[in-house]
Amino acid sequence: MMKPLSREEQFKVRYPDAPAFRLRQFEAALFDTSKKSFAAVSNLPLPMRESLDAHIPWLSIASAHLFESVKKDTYKSIIELGDGKRVETVLMRNARGQWTVCVSSQVGCAMACTFCATGKMGFIRNLIADEIVDQVRFWRIFLAERSRLPNPSEAFQSERISNVVFMGMGEPLANYDQVKGAVKQLLTYTDIGPTHITVSTVGLLPMLRKILKDPEWPAVRLAVSLHSADSDTRKMMMPSSFDGFLEQLISWAEAYFEKHESRRRHLTFEYVMLSKINDTEAHAEALIRFARRVGKVRINLIPYNFTGSVYRDSLPADFARFQKQLADAGITVTRRRTMGDDIAAACGQLIVEKKTE
Repeated sequence: MMKPLSREEQFKVRYPDAPAFRLRQFEAALFDTSKKSFAAVSNLPLPMRESLDAHIPWLSIASAHLFESVKKDTYKSIIELGDGKRVETVLMRNARGQWTVCVSSQVGCAMACTFCATGKMGFIRNLIADEIVDQVRFWRIFLAERSRLPNPSEAFQSERISNVVFMGMGEPLANYDQVKGAVKQLLTYTDIGPTHITVSTVGLLPMLRKILKDPEWPAVRLAVSLHSADSDTRKMMMPSSFDGFLEQLISWAEAYFEKHESRRRHLTFEYVMLSKINDTEAHAEALIRFARRVGKVRINLIPYNFTGSVYRDSLPADFARFQKQLADAGITVTRRRTMGDDIAAACGQLIVEKKTE
C-alpha cells in the first residue's frame, strides 16, 4: 500500500514555484487554534487559500468516537485516518493542571507483547508524521473550543498541552523517520520543549543505536519498556526480546549517557506489574542489579489494566512491597497514575476493534 502524501509534499506538488516562506506560513497556520480552515489564513494569497481548502484537508484525521472518563480528567478519541483505518489517542490532565497527549504511531503493532491489547491487533501500517501530529492538533482544537465556552469548568481553564508521549498504539522506533518528523514539527510549531516529549520503545536496539548516530534526532526523552530484568521472563512476555538483550541494552545505555552528559538526563524504564509473573522479590532484586549497572535510571511501575488476558494485576501488597524494595535499594521509582481505565484509555488498553458493517 502506498504511503499517503504528506501536507508538505502536496503543497510542493501544487505550488512548485512558491517561495520557501509560503510553506512555512502554510505549516504554521495549522497550529493556530483560532483558525478552522485555510480560508482564515490571511497572510496567504486568496487564490492559494481557496485552492488549499479545495484540495488539502485541514486535519488529516477525524474523530469517529469520543469518550470521557468519569473523573473528567481523561478523554479518548478513536481517530479515523484518510484510508478508513483507525487508531486511538488520549488526552490526560497532568499534575500541573495542564494536559498530556498520548499519540499512536502505527495502526496496530508487530511487537506482539503478550500483556498489551494493541499487540492483539497485529501490524497494519505506519502513520505518517502528519497523522501523528494531527492527534496533538485535534486535542489542541478540542481544548480551545471548551476553554472558550461561557463559564468553562476548572479543568478547561488551561488549554495548554505541555507534554506529548509516544505511548499509544504501535512501536514508535519501528516507524523511525515519521516519528522523527512528527517530533520536529511539534518542536517547531508548538511551545513544547524536547524534555517534555517522550518516545517509548520496547527496545529496538538497531534503532536505539541509530539515534546515537543521528545528528537530526531531537533530544527528547526515551522510555524503554523493560517489564523484567530477568531474560527468560522478559522473553515470555515480549517476543521481540532475545538472549543477550539486557547486556546489549546496558552497553547502549553507556553510550547514551556518554553522549548526553547532562546531570538531568536519565533513562526511564517502564515496568508493568503482573501478579506472580514479574513482581516477586527475586524479580525486584534482578531489577535492582540491572538499574545499578545502568546508572541514571527511573523505574516507572505501571498498574496492569488490560483485562482480556491471562495476566492479572499485582496484588496491592505485592505492588507496595516491590516498590519499597526498589526504593530501599536507592533506586528512583515511581508509580504511574492510572487514568482513563473506565474508558479503556489506560496503559496497555488501546485497541481498535474491526468495524462491523
